[in-house]
Amino acid sequence: MRIDISFLPAVATAFLLTFARTGAIVMLLPGVGELSVPPRVRLTIALVLTAILLPAHQKAYAVDLKTFGPVLVLLFQELIVGAVPGLTGRLAISALQITGSVVAQQLGLGFVTAVDPTQNQQGLLVGNFLTLIGVALIFATDLHHLVIAAMNDSYTIFPAELSLMGDAAQHVTRIIATSFWIGIQLSALFLVFGLLFNIGLGVLSQLIPQMQVFFIGLPLSSMLGLLLLLLVIGAMMGRFVGYLEGVLSDLARGS
Repeated sequence: MRIDISFLPAVATAFLLTFARTGAIVMLLPGVGELSVPPRVRLTIALVLTAILLPAHQKAYAVDLKTFGPVLVLLFQELIVGAVPGLTGRLAISALQITGSVVAQQLGLGFVTAVDPTQNQQGLLVGNFLTLIGVALIFATDLHHLVIAAMNDSYTIFPAELSLMGDAAQHVTRIIATSFWIGIQLSALFLVFGLLFNIGLGVLSQLIPQMQVFFIGLPLSSMLGLLLLLLVIGAMMGRFVGYLEGVLSDLARGS
């Protein structure tokens, strides 16, 4: 009995290209793509998702295997396509770092830094706190399901033969601008609080010149600011989850 294995090169190529797209998404996504997550865990997730997506999209990779040129070009393009959804999620959650930076400055905690476990680098303590809550809410609200749907729908939005460098750059630029706007929007109440508090301290220093305003104002602003954060953090994170759901839903058009 003769076994025909002529289909194996095409299957292996399709698996490699699918893995390039899926792996790029997984390595950049918030939560599973953090440096604190062991590389073997991320690799396992990428391989499992590749095995799930391959049967449905194997026909999308009709490439000439007689030369390496077309395969290498398509491999590079798949990495770019995979990086777009992953980078979208990463940039979207960076809005919380912007919010944390503004809040920390208004609370007088701009000098308090710690290692951000999601990025493995120094970050403001308030920003790290909000980012960890945001990552937890992604899984608590099942938004990671939209990410899996986006992986599947990316073959409709970004076909394998599409040239999308201009579209990808425009998309990333739009996400950066939107993330900055959302970060400022979430921290708008603290900007108002800081403005009014500093105006009040200025008036107080004019009325009572002998008072050491700095030694009174710094602990008072921290205490009142933390109390304000406690009161509004639920609304802030709810607004952020709605924004992130909209971003991921745009990527997963079929959801």
